[in-house]
Amino acid sequence: MKITLKKKKLTTGKLSLYIEYYKGKIVDAEGKVKHNRDFEYLKLYLHENPQNPKEKQENKDTQKLAEDILAIRQAEYVQGKYSIRDHNKPKELFLDYYEKKKQERYQSDQNYDNWHAAQKHLLKYCPKNLTIEEVTPDFIRGFKKYLDTEATTSAGIGLSQNSKYTYYNKFKACINAAFDEGYFSSNPLRGIKGFEMGESQREYLTFNELQSLYRAECKYPMLKTAFLFSCLTGLRWSDVNKLIWGEIREETDNEGKPYCKIIFRQEKTDGLEYLYISDQARSLLGDRKNESDRVFRGLKYSSTNNAEIVNWSNRAGITKHITFHCSRHTCAVLMLENGADLYTVSKFLGHRELRTTQIYAKIVDSKMKEAANIIPELKL
Repeated sequence: MKITLKKKKLTTGKLSLYIEYYKGKIVDAEGKVKHNRDFEYLKLYLHENPQNPKEKQENKDTQKLAEDILAIRQAEYVQGKYSIRDHNKPKELFLDYYEKKKQERYQSDQNYDNWHAAQKHLLKYCPKNLTIEEVTPDFIRGFKKYLDTEATTSAGIGLSQNSKYTYYNKFKACINAAFDEGYFSSNPLRGIKGFEMGESQREYLTFNELQSLYRAECKYPMLKTAFLFSCLTGLRWSDVNKLIWGEIREETDNEGKPYCKIIFRQEKTDGLEYLYISDQARSLLGDRKNESDRVFRGLKYSSTNNAEIVNWSNRAGITKHITFHCSRHTCAVLMLENGADLYTVSKFLGHRELRTTQIYAKIVDSKMKEAANIIPELKL
């Protein structure tokens, strides 16, 4: 692709500077030869016939700025930030394209739900007849502002910081996909900053609370076993739910000592994980079944199970709002409190980035606990 700086004479007498992205010749469905090119108008103008030193200097400065932008665009092309737009692609509505991309994520319940939730807001903001090619930086900034200032939850309150972050990222992923598929010659997202992720509270159980929960009655024994297993292993709901016996390996080391590990693919990231589990975690599972059998047969995600986790927690005297995902947080906190280093915990939980695990370190910062008691007590 050739990227060049060009000029166009305006009726005002000035010259408009623009960048041409030329991809060569194409043949349309009727056999006609056309030039495949796109344009970026820089909103920079030259005096056609400068009359004085001031106008000559303005021309010089403007020309230099335009050439600098051209150099940046050429460098971005080399870095893969431009694609060859396919002009033979049929017109497609952006909302239809988003729906298609959403359906491609159906295999991951949580990710699909996030795409669906973001779509509800997009339907309120986006014109129904907007095509993909009509998505511009101004449209993107407008949707970001809508999420930030106008969008509300079903209860009528503004979106949380993490909801804004999540919904905008799904919208962004859709546009990036369109760019990769040749709908744009340059990515309209370029230069637009997304939302920062908020630091949410991560509810967890202390060791004593977990002990109380173990002793308390749960209406659904399989749910109880799965929750406690997650507390001891850090597995997400999605991975616990799909776990089969063939993924559980019971082996012995060089000294003949038995151990157990799980080899599985994370539902969320599709990454292959090797997870060692404790003897106690293995004992929760009972006798081994057929390799293709689910370990937690009959377990399913439902509002009934979610409500029972809350009721079960209340019977144990726990007033925190506990969900199944709190079991994963509990595992991380208990490991750190009992001496595991941050890197090990990060690998144990299957985190891609260490900073994700660092949030748990704040919860169990023993130095801060010590510092809280450094100041001598006042004699009151």
